[in-house]
Amino acid sequence: MGRGRHRGRSQRKHFKESRENVWKRPRTDPTVDASDNAVADKPSWEPILTDNPNFEEYYKEQGLVRAEEWDVFMEILRKPLPAAFRVNSNSQFCDDIISILENDFVKSLQAEAIEGGELEAIKPLPWYPKNLAWHSNFSRKQIRKHKTLERFHEFLKLENEVGNITRQEAVSMVPPLFLDVHPDHFVLDMCAAPGSKTFQLLEIIHGASEPGTLPNGMVVANDVDFQRSNLLIHQTKRMCTSNLIVTNHEGQQFPGCRLNKSRASEKGLSEDMPINQLSFDRVLCDVPCSGDGTLRKAPDIWRKWNSGMGNGLHSLQVILAMRGLSLLKVGGKMIYSTCSMNPVEDEAVVAEILRRCGDSVELVDVSDKLPELIRRPGLKTWKVRDKGAWFTSYKDVPQNRRGGVLVSMFPFGKNLKETSETTEENENENENVGCKETDKSVVDAIPDEPVVEVSDLPLERCMRIIPHDQNTGAFFIAVLRKVSPLPEFQEKPNPRKHSSNKTADSTEKSPAEEAVVTADAEPVESPVEKVIEADADIEKDVSLVEPEKEKNTEGETIKEEKEANSSSHAGDKRKVPMQGKWKGFDPVVFLKDETLIDSIKEFYGIRDESFPLYGHLVTRNTDTSSVKRIYYVSKSVKEVLQLNFAVAQQLKIASVGLKMFERQTAKEGGSKPCSFRISSEGLPVILPYITKQVLYSPMADFKHLLEYKSIKFPDFVNKQLGQKAIDLVLGCCVVILSDGEEPVKVDASTIAISCWRGKNSLGVMVTSADCQELLERLAERTPKTEVGSVNGSYGDSGGPAEPMETA
Repeated sequence: MGRGRHRGRSQRKHFKESRENVWKRPRTDPTVDASDNAVADKPSWEPILTDNPNFEEYYKEQGLVRAEEWDVFMEILRKPLPAAFRVNSNSQFCDDIISILENDFVKSLQAEAIEGGELEAIKPLPWYPKNLAWHSNFSRKQIRKHKTLERFHEFLKLENEVGNITRQEAVSMVPPLFLDVHPDHFVLDMCAAPGSKTFQLLEIIHGASEPGTLPNGMVVANDVDFQRSNLLIHQTKRMCTSNLIVTNHEGQQFPGCRLNKSRASEKGLSEDMPINQLSFDRVLCDVPCSGDGTLRKAPDIWRKWNSGMGNGLHSLQVILAMRGLSLLKVGGKMIYSTCSMNPVEDEAVVAEILRRCGDSVELVDVSDKLPELIRRPGLKTWKVRDKGAWFTSYKDVPQNRRGGVLVSMFPFGKNLKETSETTEENENENENVGCKETDKSVVDAIPDEPVVEVSDLPLERCMRIIPHDQNTGAFFIAVLRKVSPLPEFQEKPNPRKHSSNKTADSTEKSPAEEAVVTADAEPVESPVEKVIEADADIEKDVSLVEPEKEKNTEGETIKEEKEANSSSHAGDKRKVPMQGKWKGFDPVVFLKDETLIDSIKEFYGIRDESFPLYGHLVTRNTDTSSVKRIYYVSKSVKEVLQLNFAVAQQLKIASVGLKMFERQTAKEGGSKPCSFRISSEGLPVILPYITKQVLYSPMADFKHLLEYKSIKFPDFVNKQLGQKAIDLVLGCCVVILSDGEEPVKVDASTIAISCWRGKNSLGVMVTSADCQELLERLAERTPKTEVGSVNGSYGDSGGPAEPMETA
């Protein structure tokens, strides 16, 4: 006992000491032999730099925090970010997960928290509804590295993998909460990767729907980067939703898919099309930014940061926000957000889009929402820094710098000198030329007098989250409402202002991008929209095309794809894909093979009137005989796909719908009535409508299936269950956990798994992680005397897996 207590104290002492060293990295010197004894006298790590004089000067000058707060502000920025996570409100084990956190980890981790000088190890975020979001006082690295937190780490890993929780920075959870999403809304997430906010939006849409029904709304999650799109798909796959489309476009060129009415009528499509353009009730525009709000999570930013990063992204951010507003329905809301503290990326962008949109867009006051979330009002005045010089007004910017310092970066957003000249000229339009020249010379004297610009827009309605207020990262959020169609004509920035901007992150807009900014997605077409959308239904996409990637062997093209948000290729000519198809992407095709669909319906006993399959199944292969996976799409996604076909496939779709059926080949051979099994992702959606190939298993046999992965028919504890399994047709089946042998009413709490009825045994068709997670949940519900051989500790993988009889 004494040795055990000593070991525990030693571990906690080591943990306490290492809390101060979580931002250390190995010091590597290739010239020194690792076997040299002298190395033993040198430390094996060195601190990551958490100091940048330019950063401190910049934000002191901007007045982001009061002078008396500055030291606390900088101190918290130099500390690692505490880990946070969110419980999936739609998980059938949501209440179980929260109970484990409240009754287990809150108490078991308390000793480590006290040793580290904290009052609580983990706690729910006070501003997030229903205790669904949690904050820990340990960084992700601490959780990953320290033995005392190993059980907690294993819990987080497992529940995240199966979709019961999402590991997400606390401030990143905020924007969807202010978007006010309803279950019938069409939502666009413009820059969605890695997907945590998309997952959150899907939770809200599904959570507000009637139990047992699919929402009428949907989410389109877009990202420009192909690799990040794959991460987005992996993240959202855990949600098991048929109400999602993942696309791969530049956000500023996201297609509106407007169907030309006259040509649609000629093709006979008008009566069959529920929607004739792609517009959204809600838009989340979480734009690319310099990211200095994530310093605590990504300390390498300390070394890289400079004020030019924000200046270079300003134009792109404005373009993205304007495109988001053009795709927004009248009455809809858009969130503009960044993980940057820089007013040039934050308030300046909001001010510019308000100026461009006039009275058609309003900045919404949400100060009464989420009162426990501490945030600060947006700034009304700020300065712009470029190459070591500070500017308080655009009139002070020399001509040779106006390519990199834009008028839209300033609070007024217009040239005071030019405005004054225009005013003088209007007042003296009947005067002679000499008087005008005299007045102009007076105005030219203005630059000698410093002017501090203060915006007359209600920018205080924006919100900025500051790290030391609630021990988080930093974030900026603005809520915008579209009250009327955008103006048809807007002032376009002078192209000259972009041409001389040579910073790495600068963005020069091409004429096509200018057109996108002014295009409005309302039913009344503006002249710009007519140019962009007029030929949308012909066999090639004129307005919105991108270069081939990933499967293209030319490195130059791949590089363009990875730098799509940069100005380096903004003016490049784009290749037009033939026949409206995107190279490198498999086509999305509605499954129309009635023989195949009927065989699936008959095999599983699915009545089409209760769960329609016709018109809701799609594949990524035009050859039915080669189809490997079949996806189910909701009514809303189906309508968008129909529109996309009608406009020559303008949407570049990376993923769509929910994988419902997958082709399966049995090792034992022989013909089967149905070659498609039900996927684990699709099972929760289709389960209430399956009437054949169903087994109801008591707890003991259900656990044995999860533990051993395969059970021979004679080895079932319940012999009647074994006989019923023999009576099933060879192929996929569903095993439902039941207290008895009679059918149970399927609801959200029903636990079921896909299995394969082989020649001599029954084998599970779910992942090892899903098996382990179910064993954990069932172990908590089972009295200890009944647990038997089922291992319920985190980190173990259960019993040995016997070979399955399926490929």
